[in-house]
Amino acid sequence: MKKFVAIEAGEPVSINSEIISKAWKINKKKNLFIIGNFLLLKKQLHSLGFKIPLIKVKSINDLKFNSKLQILDVKLDFKLPFKINKKKRSYVLRCLDIAHDLSINKKIKGFVNAPVDKQIFNSKYLGVTEYLASKSNLKNKEVMMIYNKKLSVVPITTHIEISKITKNIKPGIIEQKIIVLNNFFINFLKRKPRIAILGLNPHNSENKKSSVENKIIKPVTLRIKKKGIDISGPFPADTMFSKDKRGKYDVVVGMYHDQVLSPFKALYGFDAINITLGLDYIRVSPDHGTAADIVGKNKGNPYSMISAINFIDRYNNND
Repeated sequence: MKKFVAIEAGEPVSINSEIISKAWKINKKKNLFIIGNFLLLKKQLHSLGFKIPLIKVKSINDLKFNSKLQILDVKLDFKLPFKINKKKRSYVLRCLDIAHDLSINKKIKGFVNAPVDKQIFNSKYLGVTEYLASKSNLKNKEVMMIYNKKLSVVPITTHIEISKITKNIKPGIIEQKIIVLNNFFINFLKRKPRIAILGLNPHNSENKKSSVENKIIKPVTLRIKKKGIDISGPFPADTMFSKDKRGKYDVVVGMYHDQVLSPFKALYGFDAINITLGLDYIRVSPDHGTAADIVGKNKGNPYSMISAINFIDRYNNND
């Protein structure tokens, strides 16, 4: 039986309703449904002037393959407008939990989660990647990959402060994450990736013996290579994204978030998606935030959302 692709509604005050509806109008896929509050989404689409046929369903068993946008209704226990509060946090996490449960039980092909405000996680989790990893009992095996057909990037550490990066760069964590990355490409994308790994410091700290590069990154890279994984480096970060290097590698692994995401976004913009590797299911999200500054202005770009939906539909054929 053909399964559905879920879109988890994400942050209530955002461009999410806008980009989801634009993506649906362009794709017209019949196997999509939204996990979120029906009345909230209906109100937001009405305010934008979008005329989209909506259907409220109470259970996944009520879903049908049709030309209307179906919404698996999730209770909303707050009123708009609002600030970060327990009720909003509860709603967003409830939507994520439903998407997780449906995915882990193989009821859907996977899900796209629309952007969320990371403040909902307090200090317990760094973001959606870490939240879902915790629910899946993963530790240091979850991998955040920003994917583009030409080049993808993976940060070893994600949303942590710069001052905390060095103490979180550990050989075991680097090795675990690269093995997960390599396995994802082989098992899911059906090809062996060419991986480049970066050093931490400018110019790899000029090859000093006491550097993180020589004490940690280089030895673990050699150990990973002996496992048959196609990995090279560590390379200095400042030249890794230059024109002559592009095309030589499928994935660039960096030591921290902005080291790889800043140049990547400068190169590819909205032409990318965020994939969580290591889970027992496929979770994808658009590679951008909630865009609170343009809410209600009909300026949201749906391209990354469309790419996220298409990725699950195209590559996950485990129906």
